Amino acid sequence: MVVFQPLAGIRRRPLVAAAALAALLGTGSAAAYDWKPLPEEPPSPSHNPTTPAKVDLGRKLFFDPRYSATGTVSCNTCHNVMEGGDDGRPTSMGVHGKTGPRNSPTVWNSAFASVQFWDGRAKNLEEQAKGPVLADVEMGVKELQVALNVVASIPGYQELFKQAFPEDENPVTVDNAARAVAAFERTLITPNSPYDRHVKGEEGAMSEQQIRGMRTFNEVGCTACHGGPAFNGPQPELPEGSGFYQKFPLFADSAYVEKYQLLADTGRHQVTGKDADKYMYKVPTLRNITLTAPYFHNGAVNSLREAVLIMGETQLNKQLSEQQVDDILAFLEALTGEFPAMQLPRLPSRSGESVIRDTVTPVTGGAH
Repeated sequence: MVVFQPLAGIRRRPLVAAAALAALLGTGSAAAYDWKPLPEEPPSPSHNPTTPAKVDLGRKLFFDPRYSATGTVSCNTCHNVMEGGDDGRPTSMGVHGKTGPRNSPTVWNSAFASVQFWDGRAKNLEEQAKGPVLADVEMGVKELQVALNVVASIPGYQELFKQAFPEDENPVTVDNAARAVAAFERTLITPNSPYDRHVKGEEGAMSEQQIRGMRTFNEVGCTACHGGPAFNGPQPELPEGSGFYQKFPLFADSAYVEKYQLLADTGRHQVTGKDADKYMYKVPTLRNITLTAPYFHNGAVNSLREAVLIMGETQLNKQLSEQQVDDILAFLEALTGEFPAMQLPRLPSRSGESVIRDTVTPVTGGAH
């Protein structure tokens, strides 16, 4: 696990990153920071090499709601790849209208995250893919095998698993389903943003204000946490599962903390039970950030401008000027990349028979 170490002599609470300290002392330099573009090819880990057959199977599973308890919730329900990769809600809605406690992170560029979920409880996309299926407020299935049985009962899926995992004697397994979904999710990257083209040397890729905002973003200390090619830490250099976390809020006496209930959730502490992990969260990507409102782990902040102001006070102990905020917002717009063409898949069916298990009492008076 990678976290920041405490440094002495800072007003309010002492835990602050070295780059943020430099910014507070006025020593930040955009020229000195190593700006990196997003890789144009997604990673293909040795434990789950990407293949077209895996991606095809994973795409179908990602869009298929039928292995949720009610047949109403798919991965895409909360991670809508037709938009920002989230669902635009403060917290996502799962089966039977239940909602969870945290905001849905974007699935775009999740391949470059150090760990998965806000609290880092999954070390990679394969582990993450299993979590929502079992969550009572998401897909609501009691056991992973129950969900897999639904998939296994559809002949078309049986053939797709054989194609994706030809080396397996019995390819229709929970682990293979998770591997397929993860393989598809790793293709969801958005390179070639104005920022990427700028750092590769393309003249005019970013506006003057965006370039000024890029400099401001570094000088005030934002790159202390939101660095690296995905602006979520020093990935992809970190080993898989090591985790890049930061305490939020860092300066807890800001009025924003009470206004948006930022201390109501203890973050990674809920996973580990360790006091040192209280209010620690995975640092999220800033790629396509203008498309993923509302913001923060609880989705309580609807405006990106407000989010920037909050980060200034609670993380950097700074009250940013209107000009600084305007310039940073302009820079954040330059982080919206190019989205690959996305075609809805045709899902296999079981002829003449439904595979959905739960029944829902219909509301009378409606029409279809």
